[in-house]
Amino acid sequence: MEKLNIKHIDNLHNDAIRGLDFYWQELTILRKRLEEIASDNTSHEVAGQIEHFQNQFIIHNEQIDELRHAFHQNFKEMEVQLVEMAGFADESTFATNEELYERYITEERLFNELRLDFNRFAAKWM
Repeated sequence: MEKLNIKHIDNLHNDAIRGLDFYWQELTILRKRLEEIASDNTSHEVAGQIEHFQNQFIIHNEQIDELRHAFHQNFKEMEVQLVEMAGFADESTFATNEELYERYITEERLFNELRLDFNRFAAKWM
């Protein structure tokens, strides 16, 4: 079994956790803006878009929570391996971290697309 030094993935892990925290905070801000739009506009056109964005915010919130939990679980596994294997982790643990980081990058891209769409919507209806 190949061993890899976990120091190489520690920075990616920390960057992803900080990014997920940022996007979670950003969702809070976007929800408040959506509430403002909903309270000021009652047309059917706006109501449908509000529901769409509410659903998207729920989905992204769940993804952020899932990713944050998965990163923490992976980090705990690495900590155990660090102790047991004198500063190294199994290649499978490293691969899991890479997969999680790829999921994070995808979530980041999708979140930024959603934020751009929402900002266009908000500019029109605020």
